[in-house]
Amino acid sequence: MAQTLTLRDRIRRVFLAVVFSVLAAALLAFGIDFAVFRVRQATNRNPYGSVMVTRYYAVSQKSGKTQFLFDPPAPENCVNALFPHSGALPCWYLGRHPEQRTNI
Repeated sequence: MAQTLTLRDRIRRVFLAVVFSVLAAALLAFGIDFAVFRVRQATNRNPYGSVMVTRYYAVSQKSGKTQFLFDPPAPENCVNALFPHSGALPCWYLGRHPEQRTNI
């Protein structure tokens, strides 16, 4: 006897297939990005870059106000990749977020 799947079972299968497909695509993209990064690193083909970043600190005071302390702009190392590697953020991300805030 062939079992007929209910609508709920069909939706569950489609949902799981989509979730696993997206997960597999993300893992594949990270793996390829990491392999390209390691090859560029091993062959000295400029795997790292530099972006000028301005850091500032937001200090909360007892009166409820916030005091901002700015550091001068300084270059920060980044990786020329899609994902972060070796503890460095991607250059495309730092280029779009050149101001970094630290709450104290």
